[in-house]
Amino acid sequence: MSPFEVARGSSPVILAFPHTGTWLPPDILARLNDEGSRLRDTDWHIHRLYERLLPDATTVRATVHRYAIDANRDPTGASLYPGQNTTGLVPLTDFDGAPIWREGAGPGEADVADRVARFHAPYHAALAGEIARVRAWHGIAVLYDCHSIRSRIPFLFPGTLPDFNIGTDGGRTCDPAIERAAADICAAADGYTSVVNGRFRGGWTTRRYGRPEAGIHAIQMELAQVSHLTTEAPPFALDADKAARLRPVLGAVLGRLAAAAEALKGA
Repeated sequence: MSPFEVARGSSPVILAFPHTGTWLPPDILARLNDEGSRLRDTDWHIHRLYERLLPDATTVRATVHRYAIDANRDPTGASLYPGQNTTGLVPLTDFDGAPIWREGAGPGEADVADRVARFHAPYHAALAGEIARVRAWHGIAVLYDCHSIRSRIPFLFPGTLPDFNIGTDGGRTCDPAIERAAADICAAADGYTSVVNGRFRGGWTTRRYGRPEAGIHAIQMELAQVSHLTTEAPPFALDADKAARLRPVLGAVLGRLAAAAEALKGA
């Protein structure tokens, strides 16, 4: 199975989905314990939630589960959030700090290197290729990295997350107009809460590719799963009513990003 899927579009906006994949090679799946095999930390249904909201956008989606290797982590293993609890390139625990591998079956250095080569590197080669293609076409590219997470995870952060968590690494990964385009829509959305560069400031993908001085703008959207799931627990079902309410807001964000890209291109 390919470690990624690409659907090419004509928009300056690219949607990336590093954590919606649920496929695991049998040899890796067999090493997970009962907790790990629940795949609890998947970005459940996120690619469905964004489907055709911006019909001409390019999409790049990892198919392999993040427990095999996390496509949104530095391949060197460097932490995204030094000094804070997080999960690594190949996670040893879930987001609650519970072990996910059978005793003695955790990944070693050779496993990590193999998974970088088999899954992480091909996904990012595909993503980088699409960014280059879109930028060559438009003179600008906007990478919108799509994520979700449970709204309450004491191991990772205190309290309850806002519904919309926008990350631009403190404004480093995109032009202010790009950040503002997303932030203004989310702040005005009735019944939702939002924050910019709060607990989630943008992962490795956003920080790696965001080079506004070169015409490549990157922004991460981390949705609290309470905004679109029936419950943030198994079976992690998509709530049709919540999704129907949320999708127009996300569609407005993507539309505003596309318009902001066109304005920057003409500036």
